[in-house]
Order: sequence, then C-alpha cells, then structure tokens
Amino acid sequence: MPKLKTHTGAAKRFKKTGTGKIVRHQTKTRHILSSKSPKTKRKLGKKVLVSDGDYLKVARMIPYA
Repeated sequence: MPKLKTHTGAAKRFKKTGTGKIVRHQTKTRHILSSKSPKTKRKLGKKVLVSDGDYLKVARMIPYA
C-alpha cells in the first residue's frame, strides 16, 4: 500500500487530541464583530470538537495527525 497524503488545508484547520478526538476553531470570528455581543465573541473564541457526522471525513484527511 502506498502512503496516504495529508490534506494540507485540513492539517492547518484541525488537530487531534491525546484521546483521538478532533478539535476545530469556530467560524464567524474574523469580521463584523461590532454587532456581536461580548458573550458571543467569548464563546466563539473557544475550540470545539468536530461533529460525529464529519469525524470520518476529517479523520481521512489527516491520517497521520
């Protein structure tokens, strides 16, 4: 079997935790922040886990992470 290639775009966006879960950053944090409440901006700054439906797709893109 040949080696698998890592999707470099996905490698920059996702990271595996020590237990094998995949974390990602949240969207809507780049611009138009003046209309968002401080509470919303604070929550959007945290990392979240990739959903169960997307886990296999993302895991296939970062095989050696």
